[in-house]
Amino acid sequence: MTPERILELLEEVAAGRATARDALKRLAWLPVEPVGDDTPADVPAADAWARVDHHREVRLGFPEAVYCEGKTVAQVVEICTRLARHSGRFLATRANTDVRKALAAAFPLAEISEPGRIVVLPRPAQSAGETGDVAVAFRDNGRAPGTVLVAAAGTADLPVAEEAAVTARAFGNPVERLYDVGVAGLHRLLQSPDVLRRASVVIAVAGMDGALPSVIGGLVGCPVIAVPTSTGYGASLGGVAALLAMLNSCASGVTVVNIDNGFGAACAATRIQQALARVTGEDPS
Repeated sequence: MTPERILELLEEVAAGRATARDALKRLAWLPVEPVGDDTPADVPAADAWARVDHHREVRLGFPEAVYCEGKTVAQVVEICTRLARHSGRFLATRANTDVRKALAAAFPLAEISEPGRIVVLPRPAQSAGETGDVAVAFRDNGRAPGTVLVAAAGTADLPVAEEAAVTARAFGNPVERLYDVGVAGLHRLLQSPDVLRRASVVIAVAGMDGALPSVIGGLVGCPVIAVPTSTGYGASLGGVAALLAMLNSCASGVTVVNIDNGFGAACAATRIQQALARVTGEDPS
C-alpha cells in the first residue's frame, strides 16, 4: 500500500465516508511488500522473489515468519530486514548455521535457539531478561488463558520440540517444557501431573512408535496437538510410522500436524489460545 492510498483512506475516515473499523478491516489485508534484486529501491511486483505480508498479525494474531530452507542467506537477511524495518521484530525458522551467523551479524539483538534452529528479533522494548526465555512475545495485547506445554518423547526429538516451544513463546504464549518423557519410561511422564494440569494446550512431540500423544490424550482434557518426528530406525520411514500411529490414535480428538512441523503445531496452539482468550474475556482486542 502506497502512502497516497493510506492518506486517501485516512481522509475517508476524517470525512465520515468510512469508519475507523472499516479502515482497520481494509488495512488488515495490506500492505504486501515486494522484495527483489533491486532492493532497497521499489520493486515491481512481477520482478519480486518475495512478497512480505506486514499485516498478517492484524488478521491472524501472529505475524508472518520466515522459513529459511530453500532461500539464500542474502534473501533471508533481506526479508528479515524488511520485517524489522516495519515492525521491529521477526522470527526466522529452519535457519542453518550460515543463516544464523548472518542474522546474528546483521541484528546484534537477535536471539538464537541453536537446537530449534530459530532466530528471533524481539520488540525493542522487550528483552530476554524481561521474560527469562529464548524468545520474546510478539503480542502484548492480552493474557493467554493458560500455558502451552511442549512434551517431547526423547532427547532426539528436541530440535522439533524447541522449534515448537520457541515459536509458541514468540507468539505470546506462556510455555512450559517436559522433555524425555516417552512411553519407554512412562513413569517419567506420570511424575509431572501438575505440569499437565496447568496446560491449556499440549504439543506432544514423538518419533519411533509415536505413542506419546495417545498417552497424554488419555490424561488431559485440553487440546492435544501431536507432532511426529523423523526420529527412528529404518522401519520408521522417516517419521511416516509415527505419523500413521498418531492419525490412528485411540485417544479421541488428538490433532496431528506434519512430520517435524513444530512451527505448525505452535501456530495451531496459538490459534487455540487466542480463541480461549476471547471466550474468557482476557483479550481486549
